[in-house]
Amino acid sequence: MSAFILSVVGQIESADFPEYDHVYCKYSFMYGQDWDITAGSEEGISQVAKRSDDDNQLLIWNFPLEISFKGTNPHGWPQLVLSVYGIDTFGNDVVRGYGVCHVPISAGQWDKCVTMFVPESSSFLQKITSWLTGRRPEYIDPRVLAQGEGREVTRVRSQGKVLVRFNVMTKDLSSQGLDNSQHKTLPLKATNFN
Repeated sequence: MSAFILSVVGQIESADFPEYDHVYCKYSFMYGQDWDITAGSEEGISQVAKRSDDDNQLLIWNFPLEISFKGTNPHGWPQLVLSVYGIDTFGNDVVRGYGVCHVPISAGQWDKCVTMFVPESSSFLQKITSWLTGRRPEYIDPRVLAQGEGREVTRVRSQGKVLVRFNVMTKDLSSQGLDNSQHKTLPLKATNFN
């Protein structure tokens, strides 16, 4: 069976978490069983970012992404899973947001604004207990976000945004009948969070 190549170079550029400072980002790629990584890093962790002093007050990481995949089936197209963490008032390392997005399916430069969210306690008693102990709800493995099973019962709240820039290159997509070079579309640009 013929294979195709998907290569991604980019960066996790910045974040907008108005209430928080001194945060860092972890990322991992999730993909289907018909995909293999041929080069690059499947996961990583950024430096701690402090809010900028300008009016935007963004958290700037400019953390590089570089990975290449070989696939034989478009099912399980790679997804980028983001987890943002920071220190709370008790000195605990807590989640500030989770987010997930698919790697773009067309070659070119793409900016994606990923809306982040945090899990919520399911009862008032659990909210009080988590506040007293400093242990807030979080996923044991954030990669579950790239799967459909078990997510329908999770209570979440939107919190923050992360800007990711993808430079996507593809090769031999036509071997799977996926050649979209004849359909020229312009990438959506999301250079700011407004």
